[in-house]
Amino acid sequence: MKKIILAALMVAMVCSSTFAAKKAKKAKSSVRIAMVTDSGDITDQSFNQTTYQACKDYADANGLDFQYYKPAGDSTADRVASIDAAYQDGYNVIVLPGFLFGEAIVKVAKDYDDAKFIGLDIGEGDLGGAAVPSNVFCAVYAEELPGFFAGYAAVKEGYRHLGFLGGMAVPAVVRFGYGFVQGANKAAEELKIADKVTVEYVYGGQFYGDQTITATMDGWYKNRGVEVVFACGGGIWTSACEAAAKVGGKVIGVDTDQTALINNYGAGMCVTSAMKGLGATVEAVLNAIKEGKWADYSGKVSSLGLVSGTNLNVNFVGLPLDTWSMKKFTQNDYKKLVSDVYAKKTPVSNAIDKAPATSVKVNYYQNIK
Repeated sequence: MKKIILAALMVAMVCSSTFAAKKAKKAKSSVRIAMVTDSGDITDQSFNQTTYQACKDYADANGLDFQYYKPAGDSTADRVASIDAAYQDGYNVIVLPGFLFGEAIVKVAKDYDDAKFIGLDIGEGDLGGAAVPSNVFCAVYAEELPGFFAGYAAVKEGYRHLGFLGGMAVPAVVRFGYGFVQGANKAAEELKIADKVTVEYVYGGQFYGDQTITATMDGWYKNRGVEVVFACGGGIWTSACEAAAKVGGKVIGVDTDQTALINNYGAGMCVTSAMKGLGATVEAVLNAIKEGKWADYSGKVSSLGLVSGTNLNVNFVGLPLDTWSMKKFTQNDYKKLVSDVYAKKTPVSNAIDKAPATSVKVNYYQNIK
């Protein structure tokens, strides 16, 4: 009997020690990560999902707590409520993806000055003229560059009738679109075929696909002879894919490498993807916080684009190399293009106040919705 009691006591002591060790380990880590989605959700297979996965992967790899929150509606009040909930639940590093959080981040940062906020795609203009609080870091991206690369690649690959389907005409999407037009124009001029290249250009008016937008894309592919569409903006790419699948058309992805997703609609449907390094940004900033180097990001808005003309892996924007399928436009051609853009030999404008001047024909349409 004594042996049984002694064994039970030893087990209890081991369990108690293990619990205390776990508790001490958890208490030692002061970083608890939360993410709040914008008007989309973590299954949009684009901006929100990429951010969610980057946060989750980082938290899992470093043994940190992570949770995401989805606002009840599409308003600043709803987004603030979700941030409030995350903070009240004890999360002190809050990741906010998308310009829609501009007003919310200004409202909450001053109240929760012991928390740190990471804003993705939130520029100074989105903050309403307010100074960036010291507990906030915002990143914007040079979307015109991957847009340019995609447009240039499409024409060099042999496509002559292109389309741009944007979600909403917000700065990031416009930069993608105008960059795409500039890239197609540059390639056409180099090939001396500007008179043979046409770009159709429209915004859906929302960040998801539906029957109305798919019908418009049907018209582009079937009636206008569009060969490839750059679908840019949340889940709106699904409408481009649904229409392309009916006629063997092609689609260009956005934000992340969407090759596998797009090719689910048809083998070889994805030409390439115009990517920006959301995951790389999240990882870099979370690492800095974890290592006590928040001062490197505190109170700043950084524009992230090309940081090297030779090492493509360190750039925050670009085309995916691992799933490269283009034949006429090779990876070496692409590397040369990146080098020239980085060195300013090939200029790319980031202006969004007016459409870029082109030699190719660009047909601009009113929003679908």
